[in-house]
Amino acid sequence: MVSATTTARADAPIIETKTWRDSITRPRIFSVFFILIGLWMVLSVTSNYGADADLSGLDVNEAGRVITTLTFNATQSLTIDTVTYATVVGIVFYILGGVVGLLPRPAGELGQRLDRVTKYWLFVNGILFIPTIMIIAAAGNSTNFTVLLQTSMRLATPIVIGALSGIWAERSGVVNIAIEGMMLTGAGVGFVVFTLVAGTVPTSTGLWLGVLAAVLSGGFMAALHAWLSITFRTDQIVSGTVINIMALGLTSFLRRQVLLSSEAGRETLQQIRIPVLADIPILGEIFFNGKPIFYAMFILLIATHIILFYTRWGLRTRAVGENPHAADTLGINVLRNRWINVLISGLIAGLGGAWFSLETNGSFEDGMTSGRGFIGLAAMIFGKWMPFGAFGGGVLFGFSDALGLRFQILNVNIPEQFLQMTPFVVTMVVLAGLVGKATPPKADGIPYEKE
Repeated sequence: MVSATTTARADAPIIETKTWRDSITRPRIFSVFFILIGLWMVLSVTSNYGADADLSGLDVNEAGRVITTLTFNATQSLTIDTVTYATVVGIVFYILGGVVGLLPRPAGELGQRLDRVTKYWLFVNGILFIPTIMIIAAAGNSTNFTVLLQTSMRLATPIVIGALSGIWAERSGVVNIAIEGMMLTGAGVGFVVFTLVAGTVPTSTGLWLGVLAAVLSGGFMAALHAWLSITFRTDQIVSGTVINIMALGLTSFLRRQVLLSSEAGRETLQQIRIPVLADIPILGEIFFNGKPIFYAMFILLIATHIILFYTRWGLRTRAVGENPHAADTLGINVLRNRWINVLISGLIAGLGGAWFSLETNGSFEDGMTSGRGFIGLAAMIFGKWMPFGAFGGGVLFGFSDALGLRFQILNVNIPEQFLQMTPFVVTMVVLAGLVGKATPPKADGIPYEKE
């Protein structure tokens, strides 16, 4: 007798039920954000600089429309009709792009193509965001775009160096949130050494001795981090936090004991102008008219990429970071590899610290790194643990920082405290929305114990 009980077939297709949360995706969130930005651009610029607005004291063209002048050098400049630019970009790119991003996706090839179009459209909107805000902020005035880019690259230097420092450690499987502390130690110790030798050696020699001391002090902090997290298998986050706290106390003590009781100078590393290359319009001023640690950033960037991806050491490092047990079976000394990479990470971070005190400010203040080590970690994640990707993240954060400074010069009606928050806000936005899924090395943060 056949049972009348109805049972579900094992091979029956499973129907997935989507909820309203499934429709709230990252592209759609940014689509809404860009629509709001576009509406603000069109309405704000039209009301402030339109035909009925008071344009006294502002630069206008022959047609009586407000203009923004972007200067590049003494002879090159670009004049932009502010209202027309903001209206076209606001409607065509931001509002229309946001609407396309919110459209329902049909199944099949058409839906995939629409996803790709939306992705690139929103990417272009992100690229346009910062220069568009600058053009609107400088409406009726002129601003030097070359100086802005030059400042951006200069401010990106410690962030990129911090990101490269993180890559060396984390590619081998060691989380290094102590970059901030290593950089601060380098900044403090480097300037203290320069102060102590001042008067006994030439200034340039004293500065380079300070840089050397900064690099070695960063390496010392890294050795402490490696000793705790690799040898004794302490939680790597806790170890890094301890070093950050210790660096604050150590550098503050050195400042009180040495710097406040001495006549510390304001000298910095001298600018190095590269012949011929520095004469290239715009690019020459940005890239070939800098200081030593600025140039060192590019050397470290290229060297890190080549070593990690084109040498045996780099291959072993990546193997240790992904699967240390498999690497150990192949004869790779996992602990030694991690020790060396963490030491290299600290030496690089110490150089980044020297940028603050010896290349830029010519002084040392408590906590002067101001979280740039943590932003460097964000740049590393932005770049998905790849050197050139991290460089792009560092430049983005440097540009946002420079833009905040430019807003102050242009007297934009925004409180100074909010302008100082710009790089940190950009950090949160990038990590929360633009990065997407960032997958670290599989063994990152996991202590290794030889079986």
